[in-house]
Amino acid sequence: MKISRITAAAVVAIAAIAVTGCTAPSDKTSTATESAGFQCAEGETYVMNVMVSSHQYWVPVYQGFKQAAEAMGCETVFSGTPDYDISKQVASFEQDLVEKPAGVLLHPMQADPFIEPINSAIDEGIEVVTFAADSPDSNRTSYVTSDNRAEAAFAAEEIVKVVGESGEYAVLENPGQSNHDLRVTAFIEYMENNYPDMKLVGRQATNQDSTKAYQATGSILQANPELDAIWIPEAGSAEGAAAAITEANADVLILHADITPTTLDLIKDGTIHLSVNPNQGIQGFMGFMTLFMAAHPDLIDPFNDYKESGYNPAQVPFVDNGFSVITKENAASFDLEKYMEGRSTE
Repeated sequence: MKISRITAAAVVAIAAIAVTGCTAPSDKTSTATESAGFQCAEGETYVMNVMVSSHQYWVPVYQGFKQAAEAMGCETVFSGTPDYDISKQVASFEQDLVEKPAGVLLHPMQADPFIEPINSAIDEGIEVVTFAADSPDSNRTSYVTSDNRAEAAFAAEEIVKVVGESGEYAVLENPGQSNHDLRVTAFIEYMENNYPDMKLVGRQATNQDSTKAYQATGSILQANPELDAIWIPEAGSAEGAAAAITEANADVLILHADITPTTLDLIKDGTIHLSVNPNQGIQGFMGFMTLFMAAHPDLIDPFNDYKESGYNPAQVPFVDNGFSVITKENAASFDLEKYMEGRSTE
């Protein structure tokens, strides 16, 4: 029977083994003793592949990815496409496979178009772990993300705490990206189930485009002058929404997920109430750890039927990397330039 979930704390224990350079305990009956432990062979390389590769979100994730890799003497490559284009990201992923890396940590822009490419990679002996967004019907070995339902519930409770249990709210969305979809649908469901007097009066797709978000938010405000709050599943649209709300001089509580330097400044000056931000460094670190284990299944001899059923014994379907709440009070801790001082971007 497969384990359906593992906590980040459990993988931290595994990471400690890697950092100290220890191998698996000696046991004549264990296949773990046949491996070289948590160390890479010379030239062993792991890739992190994303869409919109210039987005600041990936920077701390890749830093965590590199930190884990360096502790085990592994090589890393940052890859993907600068475009918000699913066909281009799939092409970049397939190009990565040509170099025969040991594994790829992948943020799939959309789930279904990546099913066949992921399965093909695994058939070729290249392991794949997804992060932040998923392709659940593929054969990816693990999925590392924050709990999007918990993020949505937190945002809903914060809105009610500030504006009360009766009012109007709106959401912007980015249909097709699994984590963004869940942040929106779970938020609406939570409000409907727990605060029925909070009414959804606006819901528009802005697809991480700040200009579209500016226009959509302006339209929502015009039709609903009594709007109390808006929830946004990512930071790009939050930039446009904040501009529209400021221009209209409207008293609307703005909450969003993720962070950019622009939205961080807007949190600092009080324009945006808060952001719910995945722990990006942990996401990258755990992403590498699960990917390494997937590529080295001989390190693991679990008490289950993996030999008979033929699946990779390193499968960890879900790792929760946790999330932080960014407010005016702690915003300085999320300054990306300060975080990157002295760090290599390669």
